[in-house]
Amino acid sequence: MTGNISKDSQPTPVSDTADTCHGLTDLVAKQLKLCRSHPNAMTRVAFGARLGIMECRHQFHGERWNCSTSGNDTVFSRAYLEQATRETSFIYAASSAGVTYAVTAACTAGNLTDCACDMKRQSKQAAADWKWGGCSDNVRYGMWFSAAFIDPPETLRHRQTRDVRALANLHNNEVGRKTVAKEMRLKCRCHGVSGSCGVKTCWRAMSNFQRIGRALKNRYKMAVALAPRSKRKLRRRDKKRRNEPIGSTEMVYVRKSPNYCKRDIARGVFGTKGRECKKNSRKSDGCNLLCCGRGYNTQTLKLVERCQCKFFWCCHVKCKTCETLIDRHTCK
Repeated sequence: MTGNISKDSQPTPVSDTADTCHGLTDLVAKQLKLCRSHPNAMTRVAFGARLGIMECRHQFHGERWNCSTSGNDTVFSRAYLEQATRETSFIYAASSAGVTYAVTAACTAGNLTDCACDMKRQSKQAAADWKWGGCSDNVRYGMWFSAAFIDPPETLRHRQTRDVRALANLHNNEVGRKTVAKEMRLKCRCHGVSGSCGVKTCWRAMSNFQRIGRALKNRYKMAVALAPRSKRKLRRRDKKRRNEPIGSTEMVYVRKSPNYCKRDIARGVFGTKGRECKKNSRKSDGCNLLCCGRGYNTQTLKLVERCQCKFFWCCHVKCKTCETLIDRHTCK
């Protein structure tokens, strides 16, 4: 995965292909070639990268690691991505899934000239009461494009160095793409006289991205630690399971996660100081856990808002002003 495509989260489309690709720095040859041949898809790639990171923040918003980036919506420091931890595994998978999702959606909507919806099964009878039809999401194209654009830097790196981290990143990229495909759902529409459902036409559609994000979060929790000397083939660190193949949807990581409690900019860790927490929560967003035992500050704030609004005919709304005192807790 490259962090550079997202420097312009949603580039403005331009007529000149060279200009479109010029703004994307550090592209390897295969990425640059794909960009030049599919310039209109680049805005979807950028949108997909942002979509993945926004979902990452949603899934981890109340945890010590909250998918923080280095001041930009979708750019992580290279030092952080190089660690190949359980968290960076999620970043790679979510970004790859986001690009797959965005490109696939653009195909279905007819916004890309090189692809359309998937109609391979259309009109085929699938069961006695329904047949394939409609416009299925062309996830195969989305997966192909995501792999073609995102994977080349890691493929090149692994070819040159046999670095296990590159192999892990490639695997996690594929986990993201396959999760989008596995979370697709069957949608149907009824046809018949007077509203009856004599025949149903069905097609396959992607789930909403939050559902995909939850599936990725579950894979993150069950991520597999890799043997550090895995150079050509991924192998489990657990010696008792060393010969057990790693599943195509199992997330993998190489290094133990850093301590996310304390700020360490060199490693891309922002710490939890100043983070808002919930005083009485026993979950990860509770002050005891989120603040790592350092304690928390409490600030009483006055919330002023309109309330008890009434509508008078015609046409006037009259409201009272309500003041509420709320406590805000932040980690020391």
